[in-house]
Amino acid sequence: MPLQKNQILTLRIERLSSDGSGVAHSPDGETVFVPGAAPGDEADVRIVKDCKRYAFGILDHLRTPSPDRIPVDCAVAGPCGGCSLRHLDYTAELRAKQENVTDAFRRIGGLDVPVLNICPSPEADRYRNKVQFPVGLDKNGNPCIGFYAGRTHRIVPCPDCKLQPGVLNDIGNALCRFFAENGIQPYNEETGRGLVRHIFLRRGAHSGQIMVCLVCTRPNLPHTDALCTRLREQFADIATILLNVNSKNTNVILGTETHTLYGPGYIEDTLCGVPVQLGPLSFYQVNTLAAERLYGIAAQYAQLTPDDLLLDLYCGMGTIGLSMVDYCRELVGVEIVPEAIESAKANAARMGDAVAAKSCFFCADAGQAATRLAAEGLHPDVVMLDPPRKGCDEATLSAVVRMAPRRVVYVSCNPATAARDAAWLEQNGYHAEKVQPVDLFPRTKHCEAVILLTKVHVN
Repeated sequence: MPLQKNQILTLRIERLSSDGSGVAHSPDGETVFVPGAAPGDEADVRIVKDCKRYAFGILDHLRTPSPDRIPVDCAVAGPCGGCSLRHLDYTAELRAKQENVTDAFRRIGGLDVPVLNICPSPEADRYRNKVQFPVGLDKNGNPCIGFYAGRTHRIVPCPDCKLQPGVLNDIGNALCRFFAENGIQPYNEETGRGLVRHIFLRRGAHSGQIMVCLVCTRPNLPHTDALCTRLREQFADIATILLNVNSKNTNVILGTETHTLYGPGYIEDTLCGVPVQLGPLSFYQVNTLAAERLYGIAAQYAQLTPDDLLLDLYCGMGTIGLSMVDYCRELVGVEIVPEAIESAKANAARMGDAVAAKSCFFCADAGQAATRLAAEGLHPDVVMLDPPRKGCDEATLSAVVRMAPRRVVYVSCNPATAARDAAWLEQNGYHAEKVQPVDLFPRTKHCEAVILLTKVHVN
């Protein structure tokens, strides 16, 4: 019998789905997804939408809370939605993520591959090295930082986000006070008026250096000298201050025009010993300490030898490959973003002449580059794959198989597409040996994983 909108059912939450919602079943067996629920909750759930085979509900009343529930320590966690698992004990969160990775490889990939115990993040809070605050007005009409409520562009004021280092929140609040004092108005999407759209901040986890980037609708921000002086007096770790111009009516945060107001225009940091320079457009893992664990596992799985050629597809700024460059003969990196390739080359140069000499980075689509390299007879010993959430296309996987590396190490930010790709490789000469989940995004639904696939030798 179909469920009805606003019908209330008493349900027990069984587990979490891959998007972080609680999963329960109606008396007739229909799956009900409930955001904000915890495994073990017994709750009255109000049905808000029925899709015949499954339904969506909201918590109407919590009858018996799960033993894994903890008090939510952020007043805006609900409307903000950025910390969808903030109500869960971290151990329970890790358990749920491990179960979802295991489920993806068994259900989507059809693979009976060992899924190892999840590697936790060194820090469950204050771990993000980057924040992009939209700027708006609070209920009193004062400039404020916050985040967009789910599926809206309504700003939820958030003066102290628990995922960011406290100093980044402090800088955001200090900037809003400066805007209020000097009559600088936030941008209003509905009217197209106002000046400041976003406050973009980066902080080097190891260096401590901070980048401040103001995203504005035009380049003439008033009182920039006074602003830079105040920021530098209040926050000694600020290394550079930038003004990015975005005048378009768009959801894209950054524009293409950037002016340096103070400092070199970038900050410096290290990731697995690789020196990097970070500007506003640089791609960089937002949880540095956990990323170092992730890359360390990838290096263990690669098992490089001094005679090996390592091919790093989707290489970004080159940090994964360069973190392993001392253990191989040659490194080839491929990335479609031109700025990332230039950063990779610069990172290699900063590591010294010997590293630069045996590192080659070029800009191309991963699938097209892999196909070309395979046609040219390139035979890498190890291939590193670190694709976006959509995973690899078949052209990339086919080219990898033609190049016949002895090992493929797949770094995934989406277990579902990783399981799909691993299954394809299983059917084409490679065996999935093991999967290591790694938590790079505590308090959120996301989970990374490293998969080791080895070439099957046919007698």
